Amino acid sequence: MRRWLIHAVNSALLVIILIGVPAVTSARLGRVRLSSDPQLQGLTLGGLVLVAAGNLAVMLLGKERNGRRACAAWVLLFGLILAAEFSYARGYIDFDWLKKLLRWFQEHF
Repeated sequence: MRRWLIHAVNSALLVIILIGVPAVTSARLGRVRLSSDPQLQGLTLGGLVLVAAGNLAVMLLGKERNGRRACAAWVLLFGLILAAEFSYARGYIDFDWLKKLLRWFQEHF
């Protein structure tokens, strides 16, 4: 039961961070955008850090072996997403290759 709760809460937090935060911060009033990209990146990175830290604390302080294992998996997932988001925000990775690939498919198919 506890493992199911860990998965449910972390899944909900993942959806909120990756879908809800961008939806809220991209609010528009007519043609005027009310928020900025740095604000979106800051909220996303902050949310990922908080959730990863919370899972790490539960993993270290938890007594149930299956619960600790589930939290370890979520710490790894949130850490990887955090690393990817940080790298994208700093410009270390980009998706120009994906744009080129999709345009190539669009032209040929």
